[in-house]
Amino acid sequence: QVQLAESGGGLVQTGGSLTLSCVASGRTYNNPEMGWFRQAPGKEREFVAAQESIGPATYYSDSVKGRFTVSRDNAKNTMVLQMNSLKPEDTALYLCAASRYALVGMTGVQRADNYDYWGRGTQVTVSS
Repeated sequence: QVQLAESGGGLVQTGGSLTLSCVASGRTYNNPEMGWFRQAPGKEREFVAAQESIGPATYYSDSVKGRFTVSRDNAKNTMVLQMNSLKPEDTALYLCAASRYALVGMTGVQRADNYDYWGRGTQVTVSS
């Protein structure tokens, strides 16, 4: 089992920045694949960003590319999402997810059903 805990959400004005963190605990010795998703009220869960567990490749949804940066520190079992130039449409519950298996490319990392473990999320609200 892997437990995930997100932090760093809050209320920010349009154009502002936030840094989200996700700390994994439990059976993390195999560096599980991890990704960020978000879900706004009444909408489906949406892929945001991910970084390969043992490589430098990063993946972003088109809606956040150029504004968000994802990074991992496997030694600390932590994944960070730096969010800049925030927009009201970024308002959502941001969730950290982990998979027991390797996920290949954008096709693999962007599917929510490829992940086995989920955190409770941290709320991000961007005011206009």
